[in-house]
Amino acid sequence: MRDMELSDGVVTLSPLRLDDVDAHLAGEDEQLVRWLSGGPGTRAGVEKYIAHCTEQWAADGPLRAFGIRAGDRKVLAGTIDLRFDTAALAPGQVNIAYGLYPAWRGKGLATHAVALVRGYAAVAGATQGVIKVDPENGASVAVARRAGFTYLKQVAEADGTLFNWYVHDLRGAQPQD
Repeated sequence: MRDMELSDGVVTLSPLRLDDVDAHLAGEDEQLVRWLSGGPGTRAGVEKYIAHCTEQWAADGPLRAFGIRAGDRKVLAGTIDLRFDTAALAPGQVNIAYGLYPAWRGKGLATHAVALVRGYAAVAGATQGVIKVDPENGASVAVARRAGFTYLKQVAEADGTLFNWYVHDLRGAQPQD
């Protein structure tokens, strides 16, 4: 899976790799920490996470973490991951989480990345994509809507954090859809 790539000509998705650590740390900002990671990354922490992602790819595990790459040089612009075993999801549902680094926001790249992983998730067995968004994160809500997801419900996590769920039927989706 290490050489696997999904591309629509605008973005290319490929598994995160250890040589992405510097670009990730350089791109991480307050918004990425607030909406996605929950805390600032450290070199050791990011290396450990990417090593875990690599193990998940090798074992065909429930986590598939992609780098979102842009331009001819396929520069790391952010990340998108699929989690096939997230608590509160029903069988067949997959959680989709994404984040872009500041220089790459507002260019439609996250919408393209979500569209690419929909087809991949369907082939991997998912029947419904779920994007859980903090109601205050307007940019992420906009990505979900542009990618064809519709609002389903608001759910309180165990810690009391509220998330709006946006869903998309993946049955019949094909890679590159």
